[in-house]
Amino acid sequence: MNNLNYHVSNVLVIGSGAAGLRTAIAAREKGVDVVIVGKRLRRDAHTVLAAGGINASLGTVDPQDSWQQHFVDTVQDGYFLNHPHMVEEMVRQAPRAIADLVDYGVPFARKHDGQLDQRFFGAHTNRRTCYAGDWTGRAIIFGLADRVETLKIPIHENRYVTRLLVDDGQCFGALTFDIHSGERTVYLADSVILAAGGHTRLWRRSSSRRDENTGDGMYLALDAGTELADMELVQFHPTGMVAPESIAGTLVTEAVRGEGGRLFNALGERYMARYDSERMELSTRDRVALANYTEIIAGRGGPNGGVFLDISHREKSYIIEKLPRMYRQFLEHQLLDISQEAMEVAPTAHYSMGGVVVDPVTQVTRVRGLYAAGEVTSGLHGANRLGGNSLAETVVFGRIAGEQAADFALEIPGQHRSNPVIRAANEDIDQMIKEGTEMARPLQREIRDIMWHDCGVMRDGERLADGLDRLEIVKEAAQHVDVRPSSEGYHDLALAFDLRSALTAAEATVRSALARKESRGAHQRTDYPESDDRYLVNFVLFLNRDGAQEIWERPVLPIPTELQAWFEKSDELEVAGRLLE
Repeated sequence: MNNLNYHVSNVLVIGSGAAGLRTAIAAREKGVDVVIVGKRLRRDAHTVLAAGGINASLGTVDPQDSWQQHFVDTVQDGYFLNHPHMVEEMVRQAPRAIADLVDYGVPFARKHDGQLDQRFFGAHTNRRTCYAGDWTGRAIIFGLADRVETLKIPIHENRYVTRLLVDDGQCFGALTFDIHSGERTVYLADSVILAAGGHTRLWRRSSSRRDENTGDGMYLALDAGTELADMELVQFHPTGMVAPESIAGTLVTEAVRGEGGRLFNALGERYMARYDSERMELSTRDRVALANYTEIIAGRGGPNGGVFLDISHREKSYIIEKLPRMYRQFLEHQLLDISQEAMEVAPTAHYSMGGVVVDPVTQVTRVRGLYAAGEVTSGLHGANRLGGNSLAETVVFGRIAGEQAADFALEIPGQHRSNPVIRAANEDIDQMIKEGTEMARPLQREIRDIMWHDCGVMRDGERLADGLDRLEIVKEAAQHVDVRPSSEGYHDLALAFDLRSALTAAEATVRSALARKESRGAHQRTDYPESDDRYLVNFVLFLNRDGAQEIWERPVLPIPTELQAWFEKSDELEVAGRLLE
């Protein structure tokens, strides 16, 4: 192990997105030493792509709003698969989270009287979404990064985490390599926080960028001895770009439909009349995604495998005023003027609602000293995520995880360490570097094709089972991936580890989808088209002693008694005017 560097801190944060930065701030403010490691450059985590807003029941626009109503909206739209205690924690703490962000300098939009402005978003009963133009995620990342710099918290960029270090049921750090130099560093810590994002890049159409959200956080956690839950629950945004291939899946905002955009198939049919004749294009996200996917699979799609979204009946000046980002996006990537021609779009994997199982109050996993926060976790969203809840999730639970991890670090008598565990992790990297007959990129593409075709918006038992068989073939091929670091860097090694993570996360997703024999929210099965109350359970997945994935059913906890009456007051919402992202 002479080639290893060592870095020691009280708290190690894995991930430099909003959740990771917020955990680091909270831990540092508790008086402990913190270090952040991330694959990407600082201020360029996946959070920067979040455009629409962040939710909190402030009541600055709709004074009647409350955390109780926010709870009801979240659980109803999650089809009652949410962990109620986790939802309650988030909606109660969200106003404080917004206040913290304001203190960090995030430039949220304000009303004339100086109060924070709030707008409608998706299926929320009231206007409770704070926003900063159409770049809210970037504004939050920049505000958090400024606070991190003020607190002098180091961020180690271009670090790939290959394994969490666990001995006797306690996590004591992680092993990483530098993506450019290959330099390996053992990060020893009293506690570790995993904030590594989701796994939506595993689908052919994805709103994630290349080389992110490949499920590596989920793999690390499962390999360390934690559990995953709700892996089958993946939100598909109805409209993503389909061309060029390099940016396929990039979001086409729901504001296009909110401003009057119409959906057509290749036959010229305005087909939403078949799926929701009353609300048409203003139907809910899961229904529109299902309609778009069905039309494409039925062969009524366009030349690039999508359907057509048309806003050209609107005046060009109106489009440029209301949809400036979309106007620029299609001009830049396709030389297409959306005021003159229809956009070709398809559903795109957008958000992982499942992930690592954590305690809703402390964010600790079942491995001592290991915490998790953000999209890598499960419990909050159930079977469908409300727009704007994801950013709230990162900062609410990021603060909680950071504080709890700091407390744990301050309480333990001494730093745990195991040289045999470190040696095994180091040898794991050595074994990845070898000559082989396969390349990682084509195998990653094969996984994406499998997940899109066999575990996409519409699923059935036969295709899911076939998908598992096809993943086994890719898993075998992955044993022969060619990895030869050179002066160009260690990107091939990172891709090989991404591939291993992707295979684990993909298998967990397909197995969980097979287990849920019903249709609920984002999980739709043609062979079980109805919801079934027998499946008001969360499917929890773990590795058995042989390293194979197993699943058990965990009943969903009941709604707290004091909140049950709030559900009786709620009616079906009108969606018109609420589709903003």
